[in-house]
Amino acid sequence: MCNRRQFRRSCAIQQSPVAAPPRASFRANKRNPGERQMDQKAPASNRTVWGSDVVAAALREQNFPYVCLTPGASYRGLHDSIVNYLGNATPKMMVCLHEEHAIAVAHGWAQVTNSPLAAIVHANVGLMHATMGIFNAWCDRAPVVILGATGPVDAEQRRPWIDWIHTAADQSALVRHYTKWDDQPGSAGAAVDSIRRASMIARTAPQGPVYICLDAAMQEARLDEMPQFYDVSRYRAPAPTAPAPADLDEAVKLIKKAKNPLILMGRVTRSEEGWADRVKLAEAMGARVFTGAGCGASFPSNHALHLGTFAYILRGRPLEELRASDLIVALDWVDLGTLLTQAWPPGDAVPPPVINCTNDFHIHNGWSMDYQKVAAADLRIATTPEAFVSALLPHIKNGAKTYAPKPAPAKRDVPKSGEIGIRDLAAVYTEVMGAQKTCMICRPLGWPPEAVNWQHPLDYLGSNGGGGVGAGPGNSVGAALALRDMHSERMPVAVLGDGDYLMGVNALWTAANNRIPLLVIVSNNRSYFNDEVHQENVAKQRSRPVENKWIGQRIEDPNPDLAMLARGQGLEAEGPITDLKDLKPALERAIARVKTGAAFVLDVVVKREYAAPEQPAAKSKARE
Repeated sequence: MCNRRQFRRSCAIQQSPVAAPPRASFRANKRNPGERQMDQKAPASNRTVWGSDVVAAALREQNFPYVCLTPGASYRGLHDSIVNYLGNATPKMMVCLHEEHAIAVAHGWAQVTNSPLAAIVHANVGLMHATMGIFNAWCDRAPVVILGATGPVDAEQRRPWIDWIHTAADQSALVRHYTKWDDQPGSAGAAVDSIRRASMIARTAPQGPVYICLDAAMQEARLDEMPQFYDVSRYRAPAPTAPAPADLDEAVKLIKKAKNPLILMGRVTRSEEGWADRVKLAEAMGARVFTGAGCGASFPSNHALHLGTFAYILRGRPLEELRASDLIVALDWVDLGTLLTQAWPPGDAVPPPVINCTNDFHIHNGWSMDYQKVAAADLRIATTPEAFVSALLPHIKNGAKTYAPKPAPAKRDVPKSGEIGIRDLAAVYTEVMGAQKTCMICRPLGWPPEAVNWQHPLDYLGSNGGGGVGAGPGNSVGAALALRDMHSERMPVAVLGDGDYLMGVNALWTAANNRIPLLVIVSNNRSYFNDEVHQENVAKQRSRPVENKWIGQRIEDPNPDLAMLARGQGLEAEGPITDLKDLKPALERAIARVKTGAAFVLDVVVKREYAAPEQPAAKSKARE
């Protein structure tokens, strides 16, 4: 136990201390006997301050509304402080059934809000569970502030066996290669500094997860008094840098010179202001626009300048449009280097001028290759797309031309009955939703690329970043939680593959436990179908029978009961829906239940297929 003088030396002093919240205990909820609420009464004589109380107060000053966690004894001190020192409020505990889901929920929240939640994992074993979720957040550049714990650093304080196997010399090394920063503070005062720094770093673009490991003994140390610190408002994350004036001037010159510019819109925020600015820029430039299929909604899909979305294999119309351009403006486009190499192989042709706006290089490291191929560019703008576009707009005068929205795509003819194809599912979903505003949190591989209707940055949130199967359910819960707390009129909808659903289904318990409205549609082809496609390609290359591609891939015999699994987590569910005649009424029932506040899973059995892009025959009017 540190004395008062030693503790004060470890802390920065301010004029007023961190406020001590009321202590609390559980009592029955008279309004709803099925729930329990906090009793704010506390023994007047209990004035002891513990190290974990200081850590809890540091979490509160960051204004985290929730902390996602899977309980563990390594942070039992902090757990007690959140409950009995903070009263389980700001942050409120969001209990998850697996550490990976705790990170995924926080990740989903960040996809909607562009701001972090806190998450806590149990010792080295919990951190090892959480690693896939952390890697997804890293690749998606999503901010998450993660706390973990180690057994007592002082070996004399360790309990037999259990504390020893939960103690590591450098626990953060497990995730150091895919977090922006990590720390293991040695005192409660140092932990406050760590949390402030972690929040600032996580929020600074390019955003990402951070990790703090708390010594169990530090948490349970008795302190003489609550320490004092500078006001937290002096630790805000910095704003994105403005483009250098010379670079901005050069960008304006290139844009004004171009006759057929093309904008590649990649990773952007959910900001409505940023959305409006991107539309203004495209119109002022007369630039055609492609959006990244793995990124969230970034541009209106029905805009006359929008050519569509595509992923990472460049072919067909995207290749033609790219090669016809005389200027490319890339706004944090994922894997720009490979895209340019596909369009203009070295020695084949000289690409047009390229403006590459990204500051992603600030967090590239030698372990993870998520930074992709290095991109050749004539001008590099080291800031965020929002900052660059905002700075650019005053210098690009809008012409007299106006752009009418593209006509709505022709309604797809869906058979009245029979097997359900992936395009059938998308068409019926679109019809049933009608004018209902939705937030499509995620969608499976093979979803029809033309089946999009993006009119707002929250219309679609994008992929999980790291390709980790099993993230979808947790991401969906976090995103739905954020939409609920924003009082959004958007219905949260997640269209998951069956593999993604099965690996993460118990993440949905958190939605049921916290009364979070959410619609989950499982596009269930009863297979790890992406790998069937790979096996078919390998078989063709080796002149071997493609008929064997399904072996070791199918999720059948027996078929998992996906609806039963959902009901086992406390959700409502229906399915399997196997015939087109049953799909529309089932979707209508599911939507009606979600509108009442339910979390609902609909199991839809679909054909084993991917929807290939439907390439229009006509070229863009902008080029004509």
